[in-house]
Amino acid sequence: MRSSAFVAAMVVASLTWSAPGIANPDCRTSRELLDLGHPLPVARDAVANSRTLRIVAMGSSSTQGYGTTLPQYAYPAQLKMRLDAAMPGVSVHVFNKGIGGQDAEEMTDRMKSDVQPQRAHLVVWQVGTNSAIRHTPLEKFARKLRAGIDIGKSLGAEFILMNLQYVPAVVALPDEQDYARVMAEVAKEKGAGLFNRLAIMKGWYNDGMPYSQFVYNDGLHLNDFGQKCVGKLLSMAILRAVKPSQLTGDPKAGN
Repeated sequence: MRSSAFVAAMVVASLTWSAPGIANPDCRTSRELLDLGHPLPVARDAVANSRTLRIVAMGSSSTQGYGTTLPQYAYPAQLKMRLDAAMPGVSVHVFNKGIGGQDAEEMTDRMKSDVQPQRAHLVVWQVGTNSAIRHTPLEKFARKLRAGIDIGKSLGAEFILMNLQYVPAVVALPDEQDYARVMAEVAKEKGAGLFNRLAIMKGWYNDGMPYSQFVYNDGLHLNDFGQKCVGKLLSMAILRAVKPSQLTGDPKAGN
């Protein structure tokens, strides 16, 4: 059943969807938002010494790719494509472990079974939106994040937490910033990186980009542009932490 907040979000979406799109939108963010806030020593060591990088993309429908017209537009596929191009000679593997509708508790329950077989160096954990929509108590949400990170770390992986998306269904919630705050606190506590998708996408909107440019018509999921841009910016953030010498573009470069 949809929550009242989600229904309210659909009203917001209907008021904003008629805005004209930008002919050639820029995939951009500030340099500050490309800073994960924590180094990635496991991934850096894997790239430098074994010339390989194995990433598990843990998440829900945003990771699965709902809202895209082709699977290769989902952010995990875009991430692999861009890391391959930036690190020739490095074998990059990105395993898409997105299951639509899942929240932090459900993903924590499958963390071991999805991370261990892939021998992941890095887990990008997209989480928070479904927990916020379901009004999961913040204390429980934080506890599940800590538990999931602990499981992954026990298997030799390090983490990047990817927080909520800035879309009508999330903006309509009364406490989406609280969930983002908890994620930032847990990332700092557990020595994980944070990819602040909420702030990045809010920047697009505040710069005049209408929701229709980056959000699917359900008001919740990202469309092709949104997914591709998230993949591009995440790859840039990872490259800065893992192999800065190979980062050559500008964060404001076109998509």
